[in-house]
Amino acid sequence: MQEQIATLRRQAEDALAAASDVTALEEFRVAVLARKGKVAELFDALRDAPTEEKPLLGKELNALRTSLQQAFDARLLSLSREPSRQVPIDLSLPGRKGFRGSTHPLTGVLNEIKAIFVSMGFGIADGPEIEDDNHNFEALNFPPDHPARDMQDTFFLSPKALLRTHTSPVQIRVMEQFKPPVRVIMPGKVYRNEAISARSYCLFHQVEGLHVDEGVTFSDLKGTLISFIKQFYGSSLKYKFRPTFFPFTEPSADIYITCFICGGKGCRLCKQGGWLEILGCGMVDPNVFRAVGYDSEKYTGYAFGMGIERIALLRYGIDDIRLFFENDVRFLNQF
Repeated sequence: MQEQIATLRRQAEDALAAASDVTALEEFRVAVLARKGKVAELFDALRDAPTEEKPLLGKELNALRTSLQQAFDARLLSLSREPSRQVPIDLSLPGRKGFRGSTHPLTGVLNEIKAIFVSMGFGIADGPEIEDDNHNFEALNFPPDHPARDMQDTFFLSPKALLRTHTSPVQIRVMEQFKPPVRVIMPGKVYRNEAISARSYCLFHQVEGLHVDEGVTFSDLKGTLISFIKQFYGSSLKYKFRPTFFPFTEPSADIYITCFICGGKGCRLCKQGGWLEILGCGMVDPNVFRAVGYDSEKYTGYAFGMGIERIALLRYGIDDIRLFFENDVRFLNQF
């Protein structure tokens, strides 16, 4: 084994002297000094050496490892101090055009929506994305056995924690913290355990609105949302309210507008119906008021919610929701 130690020392010293750059030095370190390198192989072979020779061989192997490590460090320091061999810059070449980023389409749509509602006197509130069952379901009139829970495909983190399936829990948190009057919108990310496809994704964005005070009526709700529609989509579009069901509002409605691609005549975007659903709304259910300690005999209110991805898809004529999350610069540069 002593002959193997001497041979490895000569070969390693020659390899270090021949190393002309940091890359070659790294190859040397991996081949010789690393955990599975040649020095380590000799230490493994030491187990099979005669017992009386092990102390001497071990001492020589330790000395070999130490000397090679010191030589490696010195060679690395020497190479790092040498002037770099960079290709000279050709100052006659034309300059490169700088790249400027653009606003993400979802961010742009969300900023427009927030600006419109802020101009109508709404504040902005947010809340945690990890919620408990009470805020996400029960306080919103989803009792444990309520069939409306089947509408939500939930990511449960534990029996008591989940990723929120809508931004409605922020309504509960706002009402728990503030007494009426309340007038806020609540933008944010939501999560649902859905199969990813061109039309659905496990992550998306919502904006919800809430207005609670004495004497708030469905007419106030209609006036607010019609004003939003005209500012966001243009005053020439027609709209309609269609009754629907939500656990936390009663009565409830979906709002449709005439398709802005075909003008209501029927096309692929509106599935030949001439109408596009853009948001849901309704008067806050008295059970929700009772859950947060509001007097449902004294106060009334309305709530509404819309999906930002859906609005952006409709506005820009995009046919695949996954494009919003793939960060393809070719797609984002169009906005």
